[in-house]
Amino acid sequence: MKPAKPRILAINGGSSSIKFALFEAGDPLRRILEGGIERIGLPEATLRVKGVNQADNFSRPVTAPDHTVAVGALMDWIEERSGREALAAVGHRVVHGGPKYSEPRRITTEMVEDLRQLSPFDPEHLPEEILLTEAFHRRFPDLPQVACFDTAFHHDLPRVARLLPIPRRYEEQGVRRYGFHGLSYSFLMGELARLAGAEAAHGRVILAHLGNGASLAAVRDGKSVDTSMCLTPTAGLPMSTRSGDLDPGLVGYLARTEKMSAKQFNEMVNFQSGLLGISETSSDMRDLLECEAQDVRAAEAVALFCYQVKKWVGALAAALGGVDTLVFTGGIGENAPTVRGRICDGLEFLGIGLEERRNAANEDVISASASRVTVRVIRTDEELMIARSVCRVLGLG
Repeated sequence: MKPAKPRILAINGGSSSIKFALFEAGDPLRRILEGGIERIGLPEATLRVKGVNQADNFSRPVTAPDHTVAVGALMDWIEERSGREALAAVGHRVVHGGPKYSEPRRITTEMVEDLRQLSPFDPEHLPEEILLTEAFHRRFPDLPQVACFDTAFHHDLPRVARLLPIPRRYEEQGVRRYGFHGLSYSFLMGELARLAGAEAAHGRVILAHLGNGASLAAVRDGKSVDTSMCLTPTAGLPMSTRSGDLDPGLVGYLARTEKMSAKQFNEMVNFQSGLLGISETSSDMRDLLECEAQDVRAAEAVALFCYQVKKWVGALAAALGGVDTLVFTGGIGENAPTVRGRICDGLEFLGIGLEERRNAANEDVISASASRVTVRVIRTDEELMIARSVCRVLGLG
Protein backbone atom coordinates (compact mmCIF):
# COMPACT_ATOMS: atom_id res chain seq x y z
CA MET A 1 0.00 0.00 0.00
CA LYS A 2 1.31 3.44 -0.88
CA PRO A 3 1.94 5.86 1.97
CA ALA A 4 -0.80 8.43 2.57
CA LYS A 5 1.62 11.31 2.05
CA PRO A 6 4.58 11.79 -0.31
CA ARG A 7 7.96 10.75 1.05
CA ILE A 8 11.19 12.65 0.42
CA LEU A 9 14.68 11.19 0.71
CA ALA A 10 17.35 13.74 1.68
CA ILE A 11 20.89 12.83 0.66
CA ASN A 12 23.89 14.55 2.23
CA GLY A 13 27.03 13.22 0.58
CA GLY A 14 30.43 13.81 2.14
CA SER A 15 33.95 12.88 1.06
CA SER A 16 33.83 9.51 2.87
CA SER A 17 30.19 9.14 3.87
CA ILE A 18 26.60 9.51 2.73
CA LYS A 19 24.08 10.69 5.32
CA PHE A 20 20.40 10.40 4.56
CA ALA A 21 16.97 10.93 6.08
CA LEU A 22 13.49 9.96 4.95
CA PHE A 23 10.64 12.42 5.56
CA GLU A 24 6.89 12.31 5.12
CA ALA A 25 5.57 15.50 3.54
CA GLY A 26 3.26 17.65 5.63
CA ASP A 27 3.26 20.65 7.92
CA PRO A 28 5.50 19.94 9.66
CA LEU A 29 7.59 17.40 7.80
CA ARG A 30 7.83 14.13 9.72
CA ARG A 31 11.18 12.35 9.92
CA ILE A 32 10.61 8.62 9.49
CA LEU A 33 14.20 7.45 9.65
CA GLU A 34 17.78 8.58 9.25
CA GLY A 35 21.14 6.97 8.78
CA GLY A 36 24.28 6.85 6.75
CA ILE A 37 26.90 4.86 4.93
CA GLU A 38 30.21 5.50 6.63
CA ARG A 39 33.87 4.85 5.82
CA ILE A 40 33.29 4.72 2.07
CA GLY A 41 36.43 3.46 0.31
CA LEU A 42 37.53 1.35 3.27
CA PRO A 43 36.97 -2.39 3.86
CA GLU A 44 34.87 -1.78 7.01
CA ALA A 45 32.13 0.39 5.44
CA THR A 46 28.78 0.20 7.24
CA LEU A 47 25.15 1.06 6.56
CA ARG A 48 23.53 2.46 9.71
CA VAL A 49 19.82 3.22 10.05
CA LYS A 50 17.76 4.61 12.94
CA GLY A 51 14.00 4.93 12.59
CA VAL A 52 10.78 5.50 14.48
CA ASN A 53 10.07 1.78 14.07
CA GLN A 54 12.33 -0.60 15.97
CA ALA A 55 12.64 -2.79 12.85
CA ASP A 56 14.43 0.06 11.10
CA ASN A 57 17.26 0.24 13.68
CA PHE A 58 20.32 -1.65 12.52
CA SER A 59 23.94 -1.42 11.44
CA ARG A 60 25.44 -3.81 8.91
CA PRO A 61 28.59 -4.03 6.79
CA VAL A 62 28.35 -3.10 3.12
CA THR A 63 30.73 -3.16 0.19
CA ALA A 64 31.39 0.48 -0.66
CA PRO A 65 34.64 1.08 -2.52
CA ASP A 66 33.25 4.36 -3.87
CA HIS A 67 30.15 6.58 -3.68
CA THR A 68 28.44 4.98 -6.69
CA VAL A 69 28.58 1.50 -5.15
CA ALA A 70 27.67 2.91 -1.74
CA VAL A 71 24.53 4.62 -3.00
CA GLY A 72 23.65 1.39 -4.83
CA ALA A 73 23.60 -0.36 -1.44
CA LEU A 74 21.36 2.41 -0.11
CA MET A 75 18.95 2.10 -3.05
CA ASP A 76 18.86 -1.68 -2.62
CA TRP A 77 17.80 -1.17 0.98
CA ILE A 78 15.17 1.43 0.00
CA GLU A 79 13.57 -1.05 -2.41
CA GLU A 80 13.91 -3.87 0.10
CA ARG A 81 12.19 -1.79 2.77
CA SER A 82 9.25 -0.26 0.96
CA GLY A 83 9.67 -0.29 -2.80
CA ARG A 84 10.22 2.53 -5.24
CA GLU A 85 6.58 3.67 -5.08
CA ALA A 86 7.16 4.98 -1.55
CA LEU A 87 9.42 7.78 -2.78
CA ALA A 88 8.10 11.02 -4.29
CA ALA A 89 11.47 12.78 -4.68
CA VAL A 90 15.13 12.89 -3.70
CA GLY A 91 16.94 16.00 -2.51
CA HIS A 92 20.72 16.31 -2.65
CA ARG A 93 23.08 18.61 -0.80
CA VAL A 94 25.36 19.97 -3.51
CA VAL A 95 28.34 21.76 -2.02
CA HIS A 96 29.12 24.24 -4.81
CA GLY A 97 26.63 26.11 -6.98
CA GLY A 98 29.14 28.48 -8.57
CA PRO A 99 27.91 31.87 -9.82
CA LYS A 100 24.81 30.43 -11.52
CA TYR A 101 22.90 28.48 -8.88
CA SER A 102 21.63 30.42 -5.87
CA GLU A 103 18.35 28.59 -5.17
CA PRO A 104 17.31 24.92 -4.92
CA ARG A 105 16.52 23.62 -8.40
CA ARG A 106 15.22 20.45 -9.98
CA ILE A 107 18.14 18.50 -11.43
CA THR A 108 18.25 18.41 -15.23
CA THR A 109 20.76 17.20 -17.80
CA GLU A 110 21.80 20.83 -18.33
CA MET A 111 22.44 21.33 -14.62
CA VAL A 112 24.57 18.18 -14.42
CA GLU A 113 26.73 19.47 -17.28
CA ASP A 114 27.03 22.84 -15.53
CA LEU A 115 28.16 21.07 -12.36
CA ARG A 116 30.79 19.14 -14.31
CA GLN A 117 32.18 22.48 -15.49
CA LEU A 118 32.23 23.67 -11.87
CA SER A 119 34.13 20.60 -10.62
CA PRO A 120 37.54 22.35 -10.66
CA PHE A 121 36.12 24.69 -7.98
CA ASP A 122 35.55 21.75 -5.64
CA PRO A 123 37.11 18.51 -6.91
CA GLU A 124 36.69 16.86 -3.49
CA HIS A 125 32.88 17.02 -3.48
CA LEU A 126 31.25 17.84 -6.81
CA PRO A 127 32.33 14.77 -8.84
CA GLU A 128 30.99 12.43 -6.14
CA GLU A 129 27.77 14.41 -5.81
CA ILE A 130 27.21 14.21 -9.58
CA LEU A 131 27.74 10.44 -9.42
CA LEU A 132 25.08 10.18 -6.70
CA THR A 133 22.47 12.00 -8.79
CA GLU A 134 23.30 9.88 -11.83
CA ALA A 135 23.05 6.65 -9.84
CA PHE A 136 19.55 7.57 -8.67
CA HIS A 137 18.55 8.53 -12.21
CA ARG A 138 19.69 5.17 -13.59
CA ARG A 139 17.76 3.22 -10.95
CA PHE A 140 14.70 5.50 -10.81
CA PRO A 141 14.60 7.47 -14.10
CA ASP A 142 11.21 9.08 -13.41
CA LEU A 143 11.96 10.10 -9.82
CA PRO A 144 12.34 13.92 -9.45
CA GLN A 145 15.63 15.04 -7.93
CA VAL A 146 16.38 18.47 -6.47
CA ALA A 147 19.80 20.06 -5.88
CA CYS A 148 20.18 22.16 -2.72
CA PHE A 149 23.31 24.29 -2.91
CA ASP A 150 25.50 24.91 0.14
CA THR A 151 26.75 28.18 -1.36
CA ALA A 152 23.26 29.69 -1.76
CA PHE A 153 23.11 31.27 1.71
CA HIS A 154 26.17 33.40 0.89
CA HIS A 155 25.27 34.17 -2.75
CA ASP A 156 24.65 37.88 -2.13
CA LEU A 157 27.70 38.63 0.00
CA PRO A 158 28.66 42.32 -0.13
CA ARG A 159 31.06 42.92 -2.98
CA VAL A 160 33.91 43.87 -0.65
CA ALA A 161 33.58 40.45 1.02
CA ARG A 162 33.28 38.56 -2.29
CA LEU A 163 36.32 40.02 -4.04
CA LEU A 164 39.66 38.22 -3.97
CA PRO A 165 42.82 40.35 -4.28
CA ILE A 166 44.06 38.70 -7.48
CA PRO A 167 43.91 39.98 -11.12
CA ARG A 168 40.39 41.03 -12.05
CA ARG A 169 40.18 38.71 -15.04
CA TYR A 170 39.66 35.75 -12.71
CA GLU A 171 36.47 37.24 -11.35
CA GLU A 172 34.95 36.82 -14.81
CA GLN A 173 35.67 33.08 -14.46
CA GLY A 174 33.67 32.94 -11.23
CA VAL A 175 36.66 33.06 -8.89
CA ARG A 176 35.35 34.78 -5.74
CA ARG A 177 34.46 34.08 -2.14
CA TYR A 178 31.45 31.75 -2.06
CA GLY A 179 31.22 30.34 1.45
CA PHE A 180 29.68 27.01 2.44
CA HIS A 181 27.62 25.30 5.16
CA GLY A 182 24.70 27.31 3.79
CA LEU A 183 22.07 24.65 4.50
CA SER A 184 23.19 24.56 8.12
CA TYR A 185 23.23 28.34 8.40
CA SER A 186 19.76 28.66 6.87
CA PHE A 187 18.42 26.18 9.41
CA LEU A 188 20.15 27.98 12.30
CA MET A 189 18.68 31.34 11.34
CA GLY A 190 15.20 29.84 11.20
CA GLU A 191 15.71 28.23 14.59
CA LEU A 192 17.10 31.45 16.06
CA ALA A 193 13.97 33.32 14.94
CA ARG A 194 11.78 30.58 16.45
CA LEU A 195 13.65 30.43 19.76
CA ALA A 196 14.58 34.07 20.32
CA GLY A 197 12.28 36.06 18.04
CA ALA A 198 12.61 38.08 14.86
CA GLU A 199 14.56 40.88 16.53
CA ALA A 200 17.38 38.51 17.52
CA ALA A 201 17.44 36.91 14.06
CA HIS A 202 17.76 40.35 12.44
CA GLY A 203 20.51 41.44 14.79
CA ARG A 204 24.27 40.95 14.54
CA VAL A 205 24.77 37.18 14.56
CA ILE A 206 27.88 35.02 14.33
CA LEU A 207 27.25 31.38 13.42
CA ALA A 208 29.99 28.83 14.18
CA HIS A 209 29.54 25.49 12.39
CA LEU A 210 32.29 23.41 13.95
CA GLY A 211 32.54 19.80 12.80
CA ASN A 212 34.77 17.77 10.50
CA GLY A 213 34.35 20.75 8.21
CA ALA A 214 34.30 24.03 10.09
CA SER A 215 33.40 27.60 9.21
CA LEU A 216 31.94 30.78 10.66
CA ALA A 217 29.51 33.26 9.14
CA ALA A 218 28.57 36.81 10.03
CA VAL A 219 24.87 37.56 9.53
CA ARG A 220 23.09 40.90 9.76
CA ASP A 221 19.40 41.48 9.03
CA GLY A 222 19.18 37.77 8.25
CA LYS A 223 21.75 37.93 5.44
CA SER A 224 25.32 36.68 5.23
CA VAL A 225 27.83 39.54 5.16
CA ASP A 226 31.05 37.51 5.46
CA THR A 227 32.25 33.97 6.06
CA SER A 228 35.50 32.14 6.68
CA MET A 229 35.43 29.68 3.76
CA CYS A 230 36.23 31.07 0.33
CA LEU A 231 36.31 29.71 -3.25
CA THR A 232 36.54 26.18 -1.83
CA PRO A 233 35.72 24.58 1.55
CA THR A 234 39.44 24.24 2.28
CA ALA A 235 39.80 27.88 3.36
CA GLY A 236 39.30 29.52 6.73
CA LEU A 237 39.61 27.51 9.94
CA PRO A 238 41.81 24.45 10.43
CA MET A 239 39.47 21.44 10.30
CA SER A 240 39.68 17.70 10.85
CA THR A 241 41.98 17.13 7.85
CA ARG A 242 41.82 20.47 5.99
CA SER A 243 44.42 23.13 6.59
CA GLY A 244 42.29 26.25 6.45
CA ASP A 245 44.03 29.48 5.46
CA LEU A 246 47.71 29.25 4.51
CA ASP A 247 50.42 31.50 3.12
CA PRO A 248 50.07 31.21 -0.70
CA GLY A 249 53.85 31.20 -0.87
CA LEU A 250 53.81 27.71 0.58
CA VAL A 251 52.80 26.37 -2.84
CA GLY A 252 55.98 27.65 -4.44
CA TYR A 253 58.14 26.69 -1.48
CA LEU A 254 57.03 23.04 -1.54
CA ALA A 255 57.28 22.92 -5.33
CA ARG A 256 60.91 24.05 -5.08
CA THR A 257 62.00 22.02 -2.06
CA GLU A 258 59.98 18.80 -2.50
CA LYS A 259 58.94 18.98 -6.17
CA MET A 260 55.36 18.87 -4.90
CA SER A 261 52.77 19.05 -7.68
CA ALA A 262 49.49 20.95 -7.52
CA LYS A 263 47.66 17.64 -7.15
CA GLN A 264 49.89 16.58 -4.25
CA PHE A 265 49.48 19.97 -2.57
CA ASN A 266 45.70 19.71 -2.90
CA GLU A 267 45.81 16.23 -1.37
CA MET A 268 47.92 17.49 1.52
CA VAL A 269 45.77 20.50 2.44
CA ASN A 270 42.49 18.59 2.18
CA PHE A 271 43.28 15.17 3.64
CA GLN A 272 46.56 15.32 5.60
CA SER A 273 46.38 18.65 7.44
CA GLY A 274 44.27 20.33 10.11
CA LEU A 275 43.86 18.44 13.39
CA LEU A 276 45.32 15.29 11.82
CA GLY A 277 48.37 17.07 10.47
CA ILE A 278 49.23 18.82 13.73
CA SER A 279 48.44 15.91 16.06
CA GLU A 280 49.84 13.19 13.76
CA THR A 281 47.38 10.82 15.45
CA SER A 282 43.72 11.70 14.87
CA SER A 283 41.37 14.04 13.01
CA ASP A 284 38.68 13.57 15.68
CA MET A 285 38.41 16.27 18.34
CA ARG A 286 37.11 13.73 20.86
CA ASP A 287 40.29 11.66 20.57
CA LEU A 288 42.49 14.74 20.92
CA LEU A 289 40.70 16.02 24.02
CA GLU A 290 41.08 12.61 25.64
CA CYS A 291 44.84 12.46 25.20
CA GLU A 292 45.91 16.13 25.22
CA ALA A 293 47.21 15.91 28.79
CA GLN A 294 49.68 13.20 27.76
CA ASP A 295 50.39 14.21 24.14
CA VAL A 296 51.68 17.69 23.36
CA ARG A 297 50.84 17.23 19.67
CA ALA A 298 47.18 16.64 20.51
CA ALA A 299 47.20 19.61 22.89
CA GLU A 300 48.66 21.87 20.20
CA ALA A 301 46.08 20.73 17.65
CA VAL A 302 43.23 21.58 20.02
CA ALA A 303 44.83 24.89 21.00
CA LEU A 304 45.34 25.90 17.35
CA PHE A 305 41.72 25.11 16.49
CA CYS A 306 40.34 27.12 19.42
CA TYR A 307 42.72 30.01 18.77
CA GLN A 308 41.76 30.28 15.11
CA VAL A 309 38.02 30.13 15.84
CA LYS A 310 38.51 32.87 18.46
CA LYS A 311 40.33 35.04 15.91
CA TRP A 312 37.53 34.58 13.38
CA VAL A 313 34.89 35.50 15.97
CA GLY A 314 36.79 38.74 16.54
CA ALA A 315 37.18 39.41 12.82
CA LEU A 316 33.50 38.82 12.09
CA ALA A 317 32.48 40.95 15.06
CA ALA A 318 34.51 43.75 13.47
CA ALA A 319 32.73 43.19 10.14
CA LEU A 320 29.36 43.40 11.91
CA GLY A 321 30.27 46.35 14.13
CA GLY A 322 29.68 44.22 17.22
CA VAL A 323 27.80 41.04 17.99
CA ASP A 324 24.47 40.32 19.66
CA THR A 325 24.27 36.51 19.32
CA LEU A 326 26.87 33.78 18.93
CA VAL A 327 25.62 30.33 17.90
CA PHE A 328 27.61 27.08 18.11
CA THR A 329 26.61 24.08 16.01
CA GLY A 330 28.11 21.02 14.30
CA GLY A 331 29.59 17.93 15.93
CA ILE A 332 32.21 19.90 17.89
CA GLY A 333 30.12 23.01 18.43
CA GLU A 334 27.18 21.05 19.82
CA ASN A 335 29.03 18.49 21.93
CA ALA A 336 32.38 19.87 23.13
CA PRO A 337 31.90 22.31 26.02
CA THR A 338 35.66 22.36 26.62
CA VAL A 339 36.25 23.69 23.12
CA ARG A 340 33.44 26.25 23.39
CA GLY A 341 34.85 27.44 26.69
CA ARG A 342 38.37 27.90 25.32
CA ILE A 343 37.06 29.76 22.28
CA CYS A 344 35.06 32.20 24.40
CA ASP A 345 37.73 32.67 27.07
CA GLY A 346 39.21 36.13 26.57
CA LEU A 347 36.32 37.46 24.47
CA GLU A 348 34.85 39.41 27.37
CA PHE A 349 35.84 42.63 25.59
CA LEU A 350 33.21 41.74 22.96
CA GLY A 351 30.61 41.17 25.68
CA ILE A 352 30.89 37.36 25.48
CA GLY A 353 30.83 35.47 28.76
CA LEU A 354 29.86 31.86 29.41
CA GLU A 355 28.15 30.34 32.44
CA GLU A 356 30.29 27.31 33.20
CA ARG A 357 27.48 25.08 34.47
CA ARG A 358 25.23 25.79 31.46
CA ASN A 359 28.09 25.22 29.06
CA ALA A 360 29.08 21.92 30.68
CA ALA A 361 25.46 20.73 30.43
CA ASN A 362 25.18 21.66 26.73
CA GLU A 363 22.17 23.83 27.50
CA ASP A 364 20.44 25.82 24.77
CA VAL A 365 21.73 29.13 26.17
CA ILE A 366 25.21 28.91 27.67
CA SER A 367 26.02 32.59 28.21
CA ALA A 368 26.20 34.09 31.68
CA SER A 369 23.34 36.29 32.86
CA ALA A 370 25.61 39.35 32.74
CA SER A 371 26.87 38.59 29.21
CA ARG A 372 25.91 41.29 26.70
CA VAL A 373 26.06 38.64 23.95
CA THR A 374 23.67 35.70 24.03
CA VAL A 375 25.61 32.50 23.31
CA ARG A 376 23.52 29.56 22.10
CA VAL A 377 23.97 25.93 21.16
CA ILE A 378 21.60 24.89 18.36
CA ARG A 379 21.65 21.44 16.80
CA THR A 380 21.70 21.81 13.04
CA ASP A 381 19.60 19.76 10.62
CA GLU A 382 20.79 19.95 7.03
CA GLU A 383 18.64 17.00 5.96
CA LEU A 384 15.48 18.77 7.13
CA MET A 385 16.47 21.85 5.11
CA ILE A 386 16.95 19.64 2.04
CA ALA A 387 13.51 18.08 2.48
CA ARG A 388 11.89 21.49 2.96
CA SER A 389 13.52 22.73 -0.24
CA VAL A 390 12.32 19.70 -2.17
CA CYS A 391 8.75 20.28 -1.01
CA ARG A 392 8.94 23.95 -2.01
CA VAL A 393 10.45 23.30 -5.45
CA LEU A 394 8.11 20.43 -6.33
CA GLY A 395 5.01 21.68 -4.54
CA LEU A 396 4.76 18.67 -2.25
CA GLY A 397 2.85 18.94 0.98
